[in-house]
Amino acid sequence: MSDPDPKRQMAELEQRIAAAKQAQAPKPRGDEHYSAANLAWRMVIELVAGLGIGFGMGYGLDTLFGTTPFLMLVFTLLGLAAGIKTMMRSAKEFGGNDAAGDAPADREGDRDGD
Repeated sequence: MSDPDPKRQMAELEQRIAAAKQAQAPKPRGDEHYSAANLAWRMVIELVAGLGIGFGMGYGLDTLFGTTPFLMLVFTLLGLAAGIKTMMRSAKEFGGNDAAGDAPADREGDRDGD
């Protein structure tokens, strides 16, 4: 009815399980690589969002308190500062990956050349 050798049966079963796991393994995603255009759009959106939120908060507080342009200007400048800070953080995050990988190789190359 079946093969009398249990070790061979177990080896065949393990091979079939490994093949089934490999077939079900998730494929690597290609969209995790950020291009420069994606980063630029992200930074623009962060800056505009900071400006928009600051302007909206200032305008709302101005209408609430009756101080015509004062709070709107203050909060717009605060939103600009927050947007620039977020942009710089994004640029550091993106640039840190490339620069960190290149810097040690350059330093070792300089040591080997001396």
